[in-house]
Amino acid sequence: MIRLLNDNDYDVFMDYVKREKELNLFIIGDAENYGFNNEFQKLWGEFNQKGELIGVLLKYFENFIFYSRDEFDVKGFYDIMKSEDFKMLSGEKSIVERFEKLHNFSNKRDTYFCKLDEDSKLEENELLAKVKKVELKDVDRIIELTKLIKEFSEDISEESMRRKFEDNTGRGYFIEEDGKMVSIAQTTAENSTSAMIVGVCTHPDYRKRGYATACMTKLCKTLLSEGKSLCLFYDNPKAGKIYKRLGFKDIGIWTIYSR
Repeated sequence: MIRLLNDNDYDVFMDYVKREKELNLFIIGDAENYGFNNEFQKLWGEFNQKGELIGVLLKYFENFIFYSRDEFDVKGFYDIMKSEDFKMLSGEKSIVERFEKLHNFSNKRDTYFCKLDEDSKLEENELLAKVKKVELKDVDRIIELTKLIKEFSEDISEESMRRKFEDNTGRGYFIEEDGKMVSIAQTTAENSTSAMIVGVCTHPDYRKRGYATACMTKLCKTLLSEGKSLCLFYDNPKAGKIYKRLGFKDIGIWTIYSR
């Protein structure tokens, strides 16, 4: 049986998704920060005949994330997504690929998913003294920097950027040179156990100086000291090598489908 989850399901839900807390970072974070049902977010769960939770579907605006390590009702969850007019579906590759037989998706993108849970490879260096913490007033400067980055230029949302700093679901550290922000590393979807690193970039004129590594090191050390693990996506092998030098380890493939 699939039904909408509510506050009474909280403990069962958390026990289930925290079995793989890194893979479920977005689901955990959105549930903690925004609850089970509101104007832009809903959560459904499937329960077996014993009353055990065996699958979870998160709707965040028009984007859906699915998780299960059990046998689940693929068509039942797909019918829910169709009725909610979804635009995107994502999740661990081996899980969400089961929806391919029901829908001819317009696009499929696979990215590596990795995590960091200890700081043994995060080295101290003199650049850390230049790293500053992002404040809400810095959002316009972040937008200005990311517009210079080809990979990010089409994905900039000032509203979502501002929201994460307003509601503390994300943070960032940056380096400033010549009166402008030139490098930054950020998080999003922060929750009680983990956080997703996003938007790591450096101004084209200030690259190969170690700035991004310094921002990443400061960000990672801070979150690890709070007992949180860190996750990120990458699909560029060169970027993967940089992250692995910092101690990140691949844990799976994250697949994103566009309707």
